[in-house]
Amino acid sequence: MESETSGAREFSGRSGDGRARLPPSRFSSSSPRLGGSLALPILAAAMLLVVGCDDARRAGSSAAAPKSAAESQTAASTAHQQKGIGAGKEPAATPEPVMAARGAALLDRGAWPVFRRTATATGVADGPLVAEPALLWTLPVKDGMFEGTPAIVDGVVYIAGLGGDLFALDLATGKVLWTFHSELGFRAPAAVRDKLVYIGDTEGRFACLEAETGKPRWGLSTEAEINAGANFYKDNVLIGSQDGSLYCLDAKSGTQLWKYTIENMIQCSPTIVENRVFLAGCDQMLHIIDVDTGQAVDKLDIQDPTGVTPAAVGDMLYFGTQGAKVFCVNWREVKIVWSYEHDKRRSPYQSSPAVADDLVVIGGRDRMVHGIHATSGEEAWVFPTRSRIDSSAVIVGDRVYVASGDGRLYGLKLATGEKVWEYEAGGDFVGSPAVAAGRLVIANGNGNVLCFGEAEGTP
Repeated sequence: MESETSGAREFSGRSGDGRARLPPSRFSSSSPRLGGSLALPILAAAMLLVVGCDDARRAGSSAAAPKSAAESQTAASTAHQQKGIGAGKEPAATPEPVMAARGAALLDRGAWPVFRRTATATGVADGPLVAEPALLWTLPVKDGMFEGTPAIVDGVVYIAGLGGDLFALDLATGKVLWTFHSELGFRAPAAVRDKLVYIGDTEGRFACLEAETGKPRWGLSTEAEINAGANFYKDNVLIGSQDGSLYCLDAKSGTQLWKYTIENMIQCSPTIVENRVFLAGCDQMLHIIDVDTGQAVDKLDIQDPTGVTPAAVGDMLYFGTQGAKVFCVNWREVKIVWSYEHDKRRSPYQSSPAVADDLVVIGGRDRMVHGIHATSGEEAWVFPTRSRIDSSAVIVGDRVYVASGDGRLYGLKLATGEKVWEYEAGGDFVGSPAVAAGRLVIANGNGNVLCFGEAEGTP
């Protein structure tokens, strides 16, 4: 582990089309527009996510290796650029303030500000969702591909994709309020706090933007792709990179306070409880770090690599691994309490668990949603889908919502796993749902952002 401090650089202005952009120093201003196909670097990055950190480690993947200037320039010269928004919707020429325009009915009814909603990453909504969610609006993005999870704060949805744009959308209507562009695109979810938006891109750039306008405040360059979301502690923001480092930065200025480095990639979001931050790494270790100092407190061998974000409930952490196991770890005692394996199917876990009512709910690459008793580790139920599940489940009251690679979004009874609702969107889902203000928002691999909630006129 290494600790160091540094200052953040301020991003430069905007392009002629009114969209905020990352500075051109590591991107080509002459990047070609590639029509309907994604550039090879983006497809290669997507393949890395599919095989997971275990295969990347064995293959000696360069995803976590620092890039030379020549390599960065070559990647940039072939990067895909977003060619606009489908279905006749175009982004505003000039980003417009968004907070004042939000309908009062959608404010102060819960938020989803980080990947798993809270610092403890349990994936539990703090508000209701109608029993039969109706599709309220869809935003089709031309040549789009989404793998990230939306953030929802103050009636605004923030969602970014591999096409290169971070969108701020009106939760009520799906209207595009502003966009922020990165040449090589985004896989990570945005995080929102104090009217600032934080997000990392596939080139390893971490940006802080004004939530009302998308105007860049500051940025930090890491040495490899960022595909996980940020988390917050006191006045600081924490972000992991595939360069193997967890960065702790002053949230307002971007000043680096400390950096903690492991021996392989970091693909999970940091989970925070009290003054401890937890990383489940591609180095087959669970890392426990003092979040105030950046110093290691302890670590535990978890037998296999993982990119899953741990869920924390009390003294317990829950997460799955590439070794087809789900673990419960007592982080205070630094010991494994139980591990779960399905008795017939054994496939990796790449989705993060949701935990509530003594149940751990997690989707697997075995095409099943697993309900596991949080206390004992015994199987409570399983629900089969038609494809692998990389999307993370969300618990809303007595229901759990999970999306599958089969292009369907399922609503299940939390206690039994019985299906009570289903929507077929087509394409596939890697990103997870976010639930706030009585609405569920999710985006798929076909470039569609979908919003569900109570239909007008529903009694």
